[in-house]
Order: sequence, then C-alpha cells, then structure tokens
Amino acid sequence: MEQFLHYVWKHRLFALEPQQTTDGKTIEIIDPGLQNTHAGPDFFNAKIKIGGVLWVGNVEIHQQASDWFRHRHHQDPAYDSVILHVASQIDAVPTRTNGELIPQMELHHPSYLASNYEQLLKEDRYPACYELIPRLSAFFLHSWLSNLQIERFEAKTGQIQKRLEACNRDWEHAFFITLARNFGFGVNADTFELWAKSVPLGAVNKHRDNLFQIEAFFFGQAGLLQELPVDAYTENMIKEYQYLKHKFELTPSSECHWRFLRMRPGNFPHIRIAQLACLYYRSQGLLSRLMETETLKQVRDLLRGGTSEYWLTHYTFGETSPSHPKTLSNTSIDLLIINTVIPFLYAYGKHKANETLCQRAGKFLEELKPENNNIIRMWQECGVKALHAGDAQALIQLKKNYCDLKKCLYCRIGYEYLKRKNE
Repeated sequence: MEQFLHYVWKHRLFALEPQQTTDGKTIEIIDPGLQNTHAGPDFFNAKIKIGGVLWVGNVEIHQQASDWFRHRHHQDPAYDSVILHVASQIDAVPTRTNGELIPQMELHHPSYLASNYEQLLKEDRYPACYELIPRLSAFFLHSWLSNLQIERFEAKTGQIQKRLEACNRDWEHAFFITLARNFGFGVNADTFELWAKSVPLGAVNKHRDNLFQIEAFFFGQAGLLQELPVDAYTENMIKEYQYLKHKFELTPSSECHWRFLRMRPGNFPHIRIAQLACLYYRSQGLLSRLMETETLKQVRDLLRGGTSEYWLTHYTFGETSPSHPKTLSNTSIDLLIINTVIPFLYAYGKHKANETLCQRAGKFLEELKPENNNIIRMWQECGVKALHAGDAQALIQLKKNYCDLKKCLYCRIGYEYLKRKNE
C-alpha cells in the first residue's frame, strides 16, 4: 500500500479540500517532487508552501507515521532534508537526527482509488483490467502501445550492451550470440547462448571458407561429438574437431544441456546448429550486410539459410530420414528478424547516432505481421488487436513487465482503472 500512497502523491490524486499539517498550518503543494527509486527519501526537490512559506526539499511517505521510527529515519542524516512527512495514519510525530520536529500531513484520498487498486491486485483473470479495455479509445491504446514498443527496444538494447561488454565491444560477436540464442526458439534459447559464448569465432574465421570445419567447430563446442562414430560423416567430424581442438586449445562447453522432449525434428539442436554453420559460412560480415539492407525481402534472403548435404537426410547423427531441405520457415525467419535483426538495427543506430537505422527498425516492425502466440491471443480476447509486429512486441512488453509483475500503478491502463468511480 505504500507504493499506492506514492502513486496518489505523485499524481495528486488526494482529496481536493485545502490541506493542512497535523498542527494546523495550511499546505499548498506546488510540485510533489521527483520520485526516488533508490535509497533515501521517496521524493526529491518538492516545492511546498507551509504556512505561507515556500520550502524546497524532500518528502517521505509512509502508511503509518510511526514507520518513520521503525525504519530508523530519525537516526539517518539522509532524511534531515525532509520538509514534509506524509502518512495515511498519524500515530507518531517524526523528528530529524537533532530532535527537531518535521511538518506532517495526513494523506486523504477518495475511497474508490484504494478499492480499485485492491481489485487489480486480487483479480484472477488476465489481465486484471480486462473490463475497462473495451471502453478505451483507439487513440489512447495506440499511444500507450507506441511507448511500450520503445520500452521494449530499450530493454533489448540493454541486453545487447551487456553482450557487447562481454565481447570486448565486438559487434559481430555480440550479434552471433544474440542470433544463436534466438535460433533456440525459446526451448533451447539459454543453451544456445551458452554454446555461442564458447565458440571461438577468431579461430573459426581462419577456416571460414570450409563449411565442414565450421560444422566441426560448432558441433564440437556444443558437446555433441562425444559419442562413438556412427557413420563416415561423424567419424570424420570427430577427427576434424580433435585436430581443431588441439590446434586452438579448445574446451567443449560443459554447460550445454540440449532439450529434445516434445520437439519437432526440424527444431532439434543438430539442425539448428547445421543451419547456423551454413549461414555463417556463406554470409561473411553478416551484421554489416544486414545493417545495409533497406527492405525486408533483402533481410529474409540473407537469413534464408540451409544446411550441408548430410543434413538433408538426417535430423541427428547416424539416423537417416527421407531427403528434405532443412531451410528456415518464413515464420522462423520473421521471428529472427523481430528478435535479432531489428533490435540490432535500433541498438547500432543509437550507437552511431544514425536515426535512419532506428527508423528502419520501427518500419520493419510495422511491415511484419504480428506473432501468433498465447500473449497476443489473450490481448485480442480482451479487445486489443495487434495490427503488426510492433503492436505485438508492445503487448508482450505490457504482459511481461507490467501485468505479470502487478505493476498496475505504472501502466496507463492501470491509471485509468484506478480513476474509475464505482459503478
């Protein structure tokens, strides 16, 4: 409830009647201040007139006034700058470290605000605000989704920055790790990322003109060559990896725990790694080439991929199957564009201060169809239809970063829900 009180204070949702301190002085709240999400007072640089005198300083908010002492603020000099203490229940008088009394105000707000907030927290259906959504204007929803799309861009940019730091600012290597992760298509995503970090791209590049050797690097580092040879291909692959392992002092990843259960053969790690090896073989400087593309068709053509001849008749080592090209489906390619290419366009555009790349990222999202998954279908049932992939990304951001975390107080739809008077 303390977060709720912060919300009421920040958005000035308290009662409209003139405010007073607990000792009868008039209060005029000119600026509630900037909310602090770290240690220290809850709001910085508030501007408040108390008894006609303008004060500029910090505000601390508690559900009960006695929380000031329970949290030991009276012993912390960081709270000596508090010019007003706000509480919904007054049961104590706060003091600074020198014993000086701090002006205090009892926070009153319309009862329906707290009632609506409790309903959001207790609601079992998803999302909690489902009743309100059909009444919201298309303009309101579009505005909120646009902001959520930018939020998702920024979040993915943050993930890319972390990978860059781990790769000594090597954009191509960070791109390879991100692409590999998304080749896991959810089930094996974490394992693919661990595997990609173990692949020595500097060594692989010395043999980039030989697809078989690239496959040896990839499968060997994935820990998939530990079995006895089952055919000529795997026997030669094991010998090749042993040679490369000795030459480059390689250590296969011991953390790769590949999952196969309830998975279609086309999604087996063997096939995905073979596709990545083929893509790496024929697309040198892939990131640079993708940054130069101007149409989705060009991007799709670069990612189309395929495999070496052995994998036309295999899904795993040794077990033959009817001959079938193992190319990525259009849906899989579009997912790779959404989760890999577009975030890198945006992140690299920001890095280079190249607005064209950032705009192209948004343009591609609006040209792509929305994903068809449980989250998008859930929102559609509530009356929010994703018109393109940008909307879908925004709705995924809304579900994962607001609804799942019950952060209704930070959501624009939650704000509208809170303001509803009981009907």
